[in-house]
Amino acid sequence: MALVIMSNKGFISWIVIGALAFATVFVLPVRAQLPFLPKISLETFKLNQNQDQALVSGCVRLDGLCIFQMLDQKANLAPRIKFTEERLKDISQSYFASDDSEVTVSRQATGTQESIYVIVGNRRVPVLTMNERDAVRRGVYLEHEAERVAQQIERGLREAKTQRQKPFLLRQGKIAGGIFLSMILGSLLNSRFLRRSQRKKIEIREDINQTISSELDRRKKINLQEVKYRLLQFIQVIIWAVGIILILGLFPYTRTTQLWIITIVRIPLRIALVTLITYLLIRLSYALIAKINSVFSSNAIENNYVFSPEVNRRLGLRINTISRLSKGIVTLVWICIGIFVALSIIGFNIAPLLAGAGILGLAFSFASQSLIKDALNGFLIILEDQYAVGDIVTIGTSGGMVENLNLRITQLRDAEGRLITIANSQINDVANHSNGWSRSDIRIAVAYQIDLNKAIEIIEAIAVEIWEDSDWRNNILESPQILGVEDFSERGVVIRLWFKTEPLKQWEVAREFRRRIKIAFEQADIPLPLPQQQVWFQEDVFSHSGKKNQGNIQH
Repeated sequence: MALVIMSNKGFISWIVIGALAFATVFVLPVRAQLPFLPKISLETFKLNQNQDQALVSGCVRLDGLCIFQMLDQKANLAPRIKFTEERLKDISQSYFASDDSEVTVSRQATGTQESIYVIVGNRRVPVLTMNERDAVRRGVYLEHEAERVAQQIERGLREAKTQRQKPFLLRQGKIAGGIFLSMILGSLLNSRFLRRSQRKKIEIREDINQTISSELDRRKKINLQEVKYRLLQFIQVIIWAVGIILILGLFPYTRTTQLWIITIVRIPLRIALVTLITYLLIRLSYALIAKINSVFSSNAIENNYVFSPEVNRRLGLRINTISRLSKGIVTLVWICIGIFVALSIIGFNIAPLLAGAGILGLAFSFASQSLIKDALNGFLIILEDQYAVGDIVTIGTSGGMVENLNLRITQLRDAEGRLITIANSQINDVANHSNGWSRSDIRIAVAYQIDLNKAIEIIEAIAVEIWEDSDWRNNILESPQILGVEDFSERGVVIRLWFKTEPLKQWEVAREFRRRIKIAFEQADIPLPLPQQQVWFQEDVFSHSGKKNQGNIQH
């Protein structure tokens, strides 16, 4: 499936844009660091003996740059980072405002603690107090750890001041201009491929095919083109979003805005990314289902399993039903996986949720045996090809066209347009009117006083006429069978005949035959009989002449 996508020339755009994004992120001298959730280092993990005392690390930032990493318990980390950043921000204002002042970071030992001060001019501001636990967590001595942190703070302050100087800002401005130009070029290039992909998608949708293999190939192309189109849309958004974030991270005045934006959109972006990946996986699964069905139908044709257009149509109905069912199952599975992954990414512990879902599923299986029976019966209906979507069936007292079929229900649309829903577990006897071939079973009544042989000749002549008519020959599979006199009814003598037709064409053939037989009877002066009844009665009363009175009344 990946090879099919790569075969398209438009895929070159992905490579170009990917290379552009790589160069922008990793080659350009952009030094802004993105914030991430607190993480646990390997050393910290080894020192953790109690889950409540777990250690996490976090960045102390100045102008959006990470000055040094602080390690502490989760409950204490955020307040310490906030206090240190506020002190650094306060002293840095004096340092940045003065062109002559130098910055010095000193340490002062107090018992088992080390205090770190920042000195600018006449100001001496304490920014951090460290104790033995900070050193033990790192596996070093306290004075060594304090010295390392002091050097990082001093280097961070000097670098922050350098980045506010005119030469650095001019250089960053040039980089920002390059990034913005790359954004425009990448967006224009991607827009071109996006429009081309849109046109291609419309062309594929409008290209209606008649054969099963061609239709399945069209469905596969539609889904693959949809994947490509959505990826190009995503790339278009990424080009501008990443470009703007990178430009904001180039300057010390806007890095805080960059970090604020990233912090705000971090969780929604993760959910959106999981949603996009889930959607693409669903579409790729649809393409894979179409490909598998295409291989199945091609093998059937090559192995001479398909002998006639009707069998070919039947195979198409079956494949269509299986495809609909497979797509429904695949969609449900991927959506469930996507939900669990999204919950896991944003920080929820899904282990209890999975365990609860298992227990709930077990209880649900006992309480919903009818649903299980529906699913099993629905699977057997599809496997045995009892009927498929598009068939005309009669189930019990309900009949109509199968409009929807899944593992749980079958939905029929009857002649009056009503949608009838039947649980698959309630389906025992099914009469399929469109599987393989159909038959028009026609009964024509003629009056008793009409010449029967002449009526049969006319009926046979009209039947042969329809059979030889080029407009109707494609709908009739065999020559009509005149079965002869079927019954003596209240309307007259019933003559029966059969037409073997294509599926679902039996009603059209019967209606056309009745129209022609009516015209032929009128031309031969043979009236169509009305319901009639003959009643004989006898009265056991002697008349004056001594004879019985007898009579009859005919209606």
